[in-house]
Amino acid sequence: MGRKRAKPGKIRLTEVAELAGVSPITASRFFRNPEALSIGKRVRVESAAKELGYVPNLAARALASQRTEVIGVLIPSLTNNVFSDVLRGIYDALDASRYSIQLANTRYSILQEERLLRLFLAQKPAGLIVTGINQTADSRAIMESVDCPIIQIMEIGPAPVDMMIGFSHFDAAKAAISHLLDQGCRRIGFVGARMDPRVQRRLDGYRAAMNDAALYDPQLIVTTAVPTSVTLGSALFADLLAKAPEIDAVFCVNDDLALGTLFECMRRHISVPRQIAIVGFNDLEFMEAAVPALSSVRTNRYEMGRDAATMVIEAIEGRRPEQPVIDLGFSVIQRQSSARRG
Repeated sequence: MGRKRAKPGKIRLTEVAELAGVSPITASRFFRNPEALSIGKRVRVESAAKELGYVPNLAARALASQRTEVIGVLIPSLTNNVFSDVLRGIYDALDASRYSIQLANTRYSILQEERLLRLFLAQKPAGLIVTGINQTADSRAIMESVDCPIIQIMEIGPAPVDMMIGFSHFDAAKAAISHLLDQGCRRIGFVGARMDPRVQRRLDGYRAAMNDAALYDPQLIVTTAVPTSVTLGSALFADLLAKAPEIDAVFCVNDDLALGTLFECMRRHISVPRQIAIVGFNDLEFMEAAVPALSSVRTNRYEMGRDAATMVIEAIEGRRPEQPVIDLGFSVIQRQSSARRG
């Protein structure tokens, strides 16, 4: 090693192999499956590639194998902390593998998702990780035509395209309302934003739980299609109080709204939980740090991303999971904001 390349032009794999002191087949194997080589050979090939500035031709490899070594990931937001946790799990699972990630943001648009799926299809991905189960008919047809493993994440449903990992948003919302009912609350409000399909299922769970308790009242519901924020949570809670001033609890469809609700209670000198109890959804880190600490529905976001990527990799390698649909469940985490009233 240490010899510099004198010839101009594109670096060839045979030159990397020569500099590393291995066969071209061994060098090629390094870029396809480095784990198949000994540590010594891996170090030599990697060092030679760096010294020469060699970049593997993924497009040519895709033409030869009819598949790239890229896993496409479609999520609806790059700024939402919920999906940041999911992505962290995906990246951690893929970190030690030979696969790379191509990330796409659908911006909560099913038409944008359809366009991105067509783009991914043309690039022959090794696998796909797609958020949600509410694709258009064309998107589902695209997913069913792709010759690679696909996993839908963030929720579960009756008809997976291939594999699925998540939890029931309907059941999680019902559990949150049951918790508030157990604490003695009866006039339980609902605050929702964005109202994408997963949030709609939380609203359905709320309605079901309140109907089961013979307490359902549409006046207790305030929603908007506007993207969520803490400031919006304060404004929506103010609207709810104007409609139903006698409420004694609020279920918020995410933690940003719950924190905004808490701030509005503080501005109005409303005691939490003595006058109004609050429960959020997702259990982000700040929920425990709030004063009073905020109750929330904990969802296993990091595990979801990690396990989804692991399932896709294993399916690519020919090890299909025994159970194609994995329910990771949820937990209602009780803190001060929904403590039982004395």
